[in-house]
Amino acid sequence: MSYQVIPFSSTLIKKQAISAIEKCNDLSAAHGLILSRNEIVELVETRFNTLVANGRLEFGGGVIEILIREFSDSPFITLENYAETLRELIEIFYFYKNETLDLVSDDALIEFMKKNFNGACQGSLDLLSGRELANMARSLRYGESQVYPERYRPEDDGGDKDV
Repeated sequence: MSYQVIPFSSTLIKKQAISAIEKCNDLSAAHGLILSRNEIVELVETRFNTLVANGRLEFGGGVIEILIREFSDSPFITLENYAETLRELIEIFYFYKNETLDLVSDDALIEFMKKNFNGACQGSLDLLSGRELANMARSLRYGESQVYPERYRPEDDGGDKDV
């Protein structure tokens, strides 16, 4: 028998998420990045679908606003690729929360993503996901976290917002 968890008020949660993301336009506008109402709704749907696909539950607004705040100043994100980049970052984030066995806090994972996206990956989401995050996850799963700076080590987790 299969069970599915359905949020008791998913419509309300989605409306709150949309409202919170709309407010992020004030911050990202300073970098020439604005999301339309349709793009915001798509991001919220992406988050919901990605949570389901990765078997995750999340309470609160999620990481979309954090991703916007952290990535809106990237030199590799333009108005033309902004919404699509955010969608992919959401999918990558939740996939690697699972792949790192939740050993890394949300903030540390996003910091690692941003550092590598803007640095070694030069704006390539394929390199970020397929190389840098894959290596990090593999190292963490096999107890080789000493390869990464202290900030990303499990013992420095600092708590997690996911369940």
